[in-house]
Amino acid sequence: MTASTMHCWARLLKASLAVALCLYLALASAGSIEPVKAALVPTEEGHALSAEFAIDLGPRVEEAVTHGIALYFNLELELTRPRKYWLDEHIAGHSLTYRLSYNPLMRQYRLSTGPLQQMNFASLEQALRALGRITSLPVLEKGRLKIGETYLAALRLALDKSQLPKPFQLDALAYRDWQVEAKVLNWQFQATEAAK
Repeated sequence: MTASTMHCWARLLKASLAVALCLYLALASAGSIEPVKAALVPTEEGHALSAEFAIDLGPRVEEAVTHGIALYFNLELELTRPRKYWLDEHIAGHSLTYRLSYNPLMRQYRLSTGPLQQMNFASLEQALRALGRITSLPVLEKGRLKIGETYLAALRLALDKSQLPKPFQLDALAYRDWQVEAKVLNWQFQATEAAK
């Protein structure tokens, strides 16, 4: 092997390693929202959702919210009843939108689900912890589920990229570090009555 051939192979190896490192960093910096646990709890009014999510937005999305870009998240719950010889019956769907923003004057993160329900936090970690913890959210009125029947539930919390400002929507489509993978939690449960 000649010296020029060896030099060429060395340059090719360095370039391959650089590309591999860039791909690894791009994959490592993507975020995720993963459901940890969830349950539908019977109440006197119907059924309420309690759930917990592990949220990692990734450094690029965290930086965006810290610089004043509001992020919107959609919580989606779908309930179906399995049927033996036909498609599953759709029972109910519930969705809720959260808005996460940062106020630089107050140095606070704000999490809201509408104009009346707002919570302020000193750190992004605290705001994400509150976003990822849902307790006793009413999702079904009384009488929608038959006691003793088996149902299937699917739950997801996802970043709504369509609510980002237009230039950031393009970034969210083109760059891996803007991707926040939202996983779905599926579980089966039997409807019960509220404890008296």
